[in-house]
Amino acid sequence: MFGIVRPCRHRLGESLTSQWMAHLCGLCLALRKDHGQFARIVTNYDGLLISVLTEAQAHGGAGGSAGRRKAGPCPLRGMRTASVAHGEGARLAAAVSLVLASAKVRDHVADGDGLLARRPVALAARRVATGWDAAGARGGSAVGFDTGVLVDAVDRQGGIEVLAGPGTPLLTVTEPTETATAAAFAHTAHLAGRPHNAKPLAEAGRLFGRLAHLLDAVEDKEADAASGAWNPLTATGTPLTEARRLADDAVRGVRLALREAEFGDGRLVHRLLVHELGNSVDRAFGTVSCAHGSHPYAPPGTPGAPGGPTPPEPPRRDRRGLLAGCAVWLGLACTCQLCCGTYHDPWSGEPKEGSCTNCDCSGCGDCCSCCECCGNCCGDDGCGCDGCDCGCSC
Repeated sequence: MFGIVRPCRHRLGESLTSQWMAHLCGLCLALRKDHGQFARIVTNYDGLLISVLTEAQAHGGAGGSAGRRKAGPCPLRGMRTASVAHGEGARLAAAVSLVLASAKVRDHVADGDGLLARRPVALAARRVATGWDAAGARGGSAVGFDTGVLVDAVDRQGGIEVLAGPGTPLLTVTEPTETATAAAFAHTAHLAGRPHNAKPLAEAGRLFGRLAHLLDAVEDKEADAASGAWNPLTATGTPLTEARRLADDAVRGVRLALREAEFGDGRLVHRLLVHELGNSVDRAFGTVSCAHGSHPYAPPGTPGAPGGPTPPEPPRRDRRGLLAGCAVWLGLACTCQLCCGTYHDPWSGEPKEGSCTNCDCSGCGDCCSCCECCGNCCGDDGCGCDGCDCGCSC
């Protein structure tokens, strides 16, 4: 799973986590249905934002029955059924994910990363990328979206990078990504029947694309330097302080653009594109640490307080038997969920995190405390925290 918006359930809460997972599973299943099993490999955290935006603008509100269907058991959900997002938003998210994943593969081939430095592997990867481009075009056409703008952006990116050098404005390098994400975000307004949202969402998408490019460059800077790969910060001579300034400005710009858009239920959009986007910037620049384990306002010595006891989990009544649990465990092991993701315990059904999972709780202390004291401001109507005086960064 790649993407810059990687929230954890501690910050989202039960309701929004359920919605977020519905979109993640919906994207994965839309890829399988429209493009085959192998296409599911391009499921990513940022792509599902397209599905989230489409549903949030729906007049029935997020999570409505019209935008959900029941999916069968899946190893990644501990062989449990689930309500997942479906419809045009998920299909658009699938098409966009395929085209952008194709661009990512071509970028790795151009850089000669890992096994892709070998000619036969690189040739096979290019064929896969070409197939994804075609599949994305078909999927986009089915929902009225021309993926040509994405392909054009990818094609222009390579030429811009060749010409970029010391003194080239960093935003010149990020422009193709901005253009591509702006088009995808704007089209969600047309799918949801709110064409007046297209302009502010295009601006939010443009700035989101800028952030995606910037944060990827920041996170890869040292590795690129070690391998000799091209990096926009190094190539243009942009210091990290300037990259951070641009990133912070983009986060503020996304927040302001979303205030101009109209949503049926904007809570999840607000959480992901206001709070979590800021956390993504902090994580990339290494400026905060996790604090989700305690509640800052709980009295000392009480459950949830700093240093206090952990509140007991309620007993579960849906435990599996030994053999059934072993079968589910085998499925989880085969899909790497036991070490690289989140999953439900095969026997008890309790949510677990893989041993290698880096739970992204950066800055959770500030964010969670804000939402606790803001009440309806952040939790009920997603109003953008107007009038919030609790010290929340948004």
